[in-house]
Amino acid sequence: MLIHEKKAFVRGSLMILSFLVVFCLILSPVFHDEHGNPLTGLQFADNVFNELSKGSSNFIPTVREQLKSVQGKNVDVTVKLKKPEKAALAVTVLQKAGIEAKADGAQVSYKGDLATLLASVVDDSEHLYNNNDKAVSEKYAGAKALDVTSAWWYVLSPSIKELQKKGMFGEAKVLDQVIRRALEPGHNFFGVEPVHVKDHILLLTCMLVFYILYTLWYGFSIFELFEGIGLAMTKSKVKQES
Repeated sequence: MLIHEKKAFVRGSLMILSFLVVFCLILSPVFHDEHGNPLTGLQFADNVFNELSKGSSNFIPTVREQLKSVQGKNVDVTVKLKKPEKAALAVTVLQKAGIEAKADGAQVSYKGDLATLLASVVDDSEHLYNNNDKAVSEKYAGAKALDVTSAWWYVLSPSIKELQKKGMFGEAKVLDQVIRRALEPGHNFFGVEPVHVKDHILLLTCMLVFYILYTLWYGFSIFELFEGIGLAMTKSKVKQES
């Protein structure tokens, strides 16, 4: 008979079944966000950690301070965009920042004061970080805010290498900081409400404890099932020499 230890097999079966019931609940929309939208357990957890990530990712004030190091530094850059369809909007956002710009297919050329250009990028990023897409859209005659930050990214990312080729390593570093610590967080965290760990200590503790217990729950259920069918690990007997 396959079952060697009936009690262990029953315990393991009940544990794995209850584990699967809870797993199905986690995948069901039994939670809600702050706007009342239904969320599965995984979506709820993902939403919580996104909010915590955003709450600890506001480097915009620091980035603004770094712009002082490139004041009065003029740049003359030509880059090829990976997405040619972004070229027209890229020229628009550059010109709106007071920079001379033109496009030739996927190639965008611009020149002007780097600090002025980056200040405009940081302003747009901060609006999106604060979920104020309306301010960005109005600034660019109704263009979608996420399209604006996307255009900034596609024209500025390749500009880092172009500045380095010109020996403008300090300027390239500041540009990289603006992209990574202002533009990308503003774009990626748009629509997410920022929260801080100190405001959710109880929730985080409960989620961590649940994760540990749920993992152990699964492990012990498998252990009991295997013991029930006779696949238990035992210490081997020491062979006595004659």
